[in-house]
Amino acid sequence: MAEGTVLAERIADQRAGVGDPRALLGEFRRALVLVPIDGGGLWTAESGGVRWVCGFTDEVALARFAQARNALDGGGGAGRSWEFAELRGARLLDEIVPAMGEPAGVAVNIADPDGSMFFPPVAGIVPDAVAIDGQDVEASAVVPGHSEGLGR
Repeated sequence: MAEGTVLAERIADQRAGVGDPRALLGEFRRALVLVPIDGGGLWTAESGGVRWVCGFTDEVALARFAQARNALDGGGGAGRSWEFAELRGARLLDEIVPAMGEPAGVAVNIADPDGSMFFPPVAGIVPDAVAIDGQDVEASAVVPGHSEGLGR
């Protein structure tokens, strides 16, 4: 998944303070993102009054999430097979987030403390009709192992 590698590199640049936020958003919109399936729907987590669709740049990042999630479940999910959908970032932001009916954004690589990135529901990222500008939406790394950051 070479597209995911480019997205991961753009995220790293942004986190290092040398990235261009517009280039990062453009790369995310073009990239294929792996989104775990849970109970017939996309895996999400709620934090700060926002529903976050959890996506991953590649299967390795998804595997780190699965391991962390299994640890939170007391190891009961060890060996669980994680189904996932492969979706363009643009589809997540332009179609799926608005269809959720609540403030929603996309959290990428949430099990990677130094490689995660949030795309919050604000104008310029999601369609204006569902943007929640003016509210404080945290767009920083998720603490690994924190249950809010690892899904429902």
